[in-house]
Amino acid sequence: MDNQGVTTDPQLQQFIEIESQKQRFQQLVHQMTEVCWEKCMDKPGPKLDSRTEVCFVNCVERFIDTSQFILNRLEQTQRSRGTFTETMTD
Repeated sequence: MDNQGVTTDPQLQQFIEIESQKQRFQQLVHQMTEVCWEKCMDKPGPKLDSRTEVCFVNCVERFIDTSQFILNRLEQTQRSRGTFTETMTD
């Protein structure tokens, strides 16, 4: 009989990992929205002018590029140490 409990259930582990990924994605979107809003939005109005829209597009693209670069660098660092454990904290 297996006495390790439900932590060895592959379906549960997969569900937890998927939910964790969703949470990390939502945190990333929230952080990106906050950063880009502060950088690009001078005065809220009924619609975005072209300068503000371009600022938002550039901000989001740079945020995504930077986040991906950091994740890749962390992964490389972990691999060079022999193991990769995914950790994303604030």
